[in-house]
Amino acid sequence: MGNSPVRPILITGGGRRIGLALAHHFLNQQQPVIVSYRTRYPTIDALQEAGATCIQTDFSNDEGVLAFAETVKQQAQGLRAIIHNAGDWAAETPGCSLPDLLSRMLQIHVRTPYLLNHALERLLRGFGHAAGDIIHFTDYVVERGSDKHIAYAASKAALDNLTRSFARKLAPEVKVNAIAPSLILFNEGDDAQYRQQALNKSLMKIAPGEKEIIDLVDYLLTSCYVTGRSFGVDGGRPLR
Repeated sequence: MGNSPVRPILITGGGRRIGLALAHHFLNQQQPVIVSYRTRYPTIDALQEAGATCIQTDFSNDEGVLAFAETVKQQAQGLRAIIHNAGDWAAETPGCSLPDLLSRMLQIHVRTPYLLNHALERLLRGFGHAAGDIIHFTDYVVERGSDKHIAYAASKAALDNLTRSFARKLAPEVKVNAIAPSLILFNEGDDAQYRQQALNKSLMKIAPGEKEIIDLVDYLLTSCYVTGRSFGVDGGRPLR
């Protein structure tokens, strides 16, 4: 057992923001990482130079999801964890196709994790009690709803429910939990007025940065007991 290879952590949507920060965090710990990405940002080159396995993929259809799963199976004999970070945030804007919008949100936030969890299940099992993890990134709007991002909120609520169902299915070998963030960090183009309005929506009135998420992910991976739960990282925003 001491000579067994370290199982990689799979992070979907690892080319930017939280997914990218998580990938570098694990690489700095000498933890192998497999990252999916859709657009090849310069950050992907940096991840590869740091030792990550980066796989370009298209999760907009089931064929792309299943092809990605097959590629992962060729790259790894086992997985330490799957972190479902890939996401899309689109609103019901005037003139948009509502059926297309709903399908798009369900594809990335429900069908993709559902299919990947099933397809890669055997790579998570067989390593002992609580030795594997799945983490779904949902959103604080799961509890509150959203009048401007209705399809998005509904798809994240479905993902929240998948958390509990997969926790029941995969225990006790694999723990399955969700992280439901609100504002974590701003985009570079966000102006001062927007930033202040966003900060005022939470009780804590800060954008805490990726470390808040990284610390929680580390806790979930080291726990041998917590499964089927959703953890809000939202600065008290639902209480406003």
